[in-house]
Amino acid sequence: MAPMGIRLSPLGVAVFFLLGLGVLYHLYSGFLAGRFSLFGLGGEPAAGEAEVAAADGDTVDLREMLAVAVLAAERGGDEVRRVRESNVLHEKSKGKTREGADDKMTSGDVLSNRKMFYLLKTAFPNVQINTEEHVDASDKEVIVWNRKIPEDILKEIAAPKEVPAESVTVWIDPLDATQEYTEDLRKYVTTMVCVAVNGKPVLGVIHKPFSEYTAWAMVDGGSNVKARSSYNEKTPKIIVSRSHAGMVKQVTLQTFGNQTSIIPAGGAGYKVLALLDVPDMTQEKADLYIHVTYIKKWDICAGNAILKALGGHMTTLNGEEISYTGSDGIEGGLLASIRMNHQALVRKLPDLEKSGH
Repeated sequence: MAPMGIRLSPLGVAVFFLLGLGVLYHLYSGFLAGRFSLFGLGGEPAAGEAEVAAADGDTVDLREMLAVAVLAAERGGDEVRRVRESNVLHEKSKGKTREGADDKMTSGDVLSNRKMFYLLKTAFPNVQINTEEHVDASDKEVIVWNRKIPEDILKEIAAPKEVPAESVTVWIDPLDATQEYTEDLRKYVTTMVCVAVNGKPVLGVIHKPFSEYTAWAMVDGGSNVKARSSYNEKTPKIIVSRSHAGMVKQVTLQTFGNQTSIIPAGGAGYKVLALLDVPDMTQEKADLYIHVTYIKKWDICAGNAILKALGGHMTTLNGEEISYTGSDGIEGGLLASIRMNHQALVRKLPDLEKSGH
């Protein structure tokens, strides 16, 4: 006899017991399915793409970060191109650069920044993201990555590369060469994303919105771009900023001789691509990239990562490696080269940094 005078039916007890077992089975089978999917035992991804599980909060996969970085640079580039073609830039000055020029900003910068920042932040909420433009929380945009890695990345980087999320810093330049952008000098304009791990650049993306060309590379991983077959180390073509071409020319002619030529150009991303084998008819070719004044890290991190992945170098003019943590700029100018004796070049240019201050 049950308490309160209620008789328990054996059939009812059995039914209740079986229902409980059913609930436990479904809960446990769902858990197992989730665990198996992490090891690739779930459904097959679409041809040419890999579908990845949700990011672990403690670690991130650099291969996934590369996929999102490429997408972010291209989405930002779409905004840059759309604004420029509308010819309504809403141009304004954020202040003065150290050289006294206007530090310009346009709608292209702002809208590209929003797309790039929120795409990366939504996909990887636990990593530090540094960007050139201010991010307005009230203007937040939720952009969801479809969690698929493109075939060209899978071809070069077959396996995941996990790193602690806390070791990662992302640098975004939503519109490099804003001055040239306002002058409608479109070939110089790029959007860029860089991922640094413990301050070292390991992943870089440079996208040219107006020719729709994208270069990417991962250190100890792979790339879709390569170095040229030869470079002139004795009388190099040197690419420099349009704003101080004369300053560099005076010193480099003394160092390399009168046969050396200077290429004035806008945008750090464009200058790095000038050192590589880029299938873009608007892209000039150079042997060295030299900068002699203060420069921001979001301008150079992506190019540094790509050069490093291809066996090249980007250092200060004194030959020091650049750390992509802490402050957002470097004081010591920079020298970028590939397939050359970089330290010998550093020794040849002892006076350039002094001339830049």
